[in-house]
Amino acid sequence: MGSFNPVHKAHIKIANYIVKNKLVDKILIIPTPNYWDKKDLVDVNHRIKMLEFYETDKIIIEKKLTNIVYTYDLITELKKIYKNDELYLIMGADNIISFDKWKNYEELLKMNFIIYTRNDIDIHYYLDKLNKKDKFIVLDNIKCYNVSSSKVRENLYNNKSVNKYLDKEVINYINDNKLYKKEG
Repeated sequence: MGSFNPVHKAHIKIANYIVKNKLVDKILIIPTPNYWDKKDLVDVNHRIKMLEFYETDKIIIEKKLTNIVYTYDLITELKKIYKNDELYLIMGADNIISFDKWKNYEELLKMNFIIYTRNDIDIHYYLDKLNKKDKFIVLDNIKCYNVSSSKVRENLYNNKSVNKYLDKEVINYINDNKLYKKEG
């Protein structure tokens, strides 16, 4: 679950790495409809369309559960659907900083996680605070350039190049649908 506002090359690099290295059999990518702390999300249907450029038999874009706002509620629903599967939550290190503020985070800590480095955040420091190191697979060997969707949006708003961060299909979709343009 994430905003993928828009999906960028680092998102896909991480997903492909996880599948290629058989950390999981499949990845469900579920764009969230809204976040309590994010005000500038484009419509979820646009974000789904951009994600669909990357859909494979191993990377599935889940379209039916995009109305669920909180990760805990989504995981609860996924456990009902995939009762016989071992589920992992994949997240960037920037999310671990405020993880203790997430809805029912103590319950979420019972599941397995795959976490990747981001912005030179000391993941192990935060995992020590949570006292759940055994539940986390830490990917500190995957190198992604330091990019965020907010940085990409800033470049788009200011008509700067995003070729380094976005694949051509996503750029074309954004341009064709006039997304991430300044109002007025």
